[in-house]
Amino acid sequence: MSTELILGGARSGKSSYALAKALAHDGPVFWLATAQAFDEEMQERILRHKAERPAHWQTLEAPLQLAAALTQSQDQFCVIDCLTLWLSNWLCLEDMAGWATEKQAFIAAAAAHQGTLLLVSNEVGFGIVPDNPLARLFRDEAGRLHQDIATQAANVTLIVAGIPMPVKRGGC
Repeated sequence: MSTELILGGARSGKSSYALAKALAHDGPVFWLATAQAFDEEMQERILRHKAERPAHWQTLEAPLQLAAALTQSQDQFCVIDCLTLWLSNWLCLEDMAGWATEKQAFIAAAAAHQGTLLLVSNEVGFGIVPDNPLARLFRDEAGRLHQDIATQAANVTLIVAGIPMPVKRGGC
């Protein structure tokens, strides 16, 4: 098992980094997408991302039940893009109890995953303290999620301006 948490700001190149690693993999790839198309711009963005991936890759859209979706990938090379969209989906439901349960199930599923697992997420903790409760909750929950995953991940990479910067390599 090899897990890599890939963090970066918006448009930092984190998804491109994960895509390049998946394209370099010579076996099957399982891609878990968490985005939901609530408007036309997001629909177009999702279509562009789908067009970047080879048609033979298995893609599963999992906006909420990410733990169950991850168990379907078993021992495959798996990319999840992106964890902060997944968190946003839960926050929109206003179901923090459900989020807490799903988050713990996902952490367990990620720990049990036997293949390569690339987890893409937005680092949102570098900015100012948000001015509203929902934004602060999002920032706090994203930070906690990243810490929980980074603890068990073998590798953590921060992407800045398209440049991967190793944060953690080869250990827990």
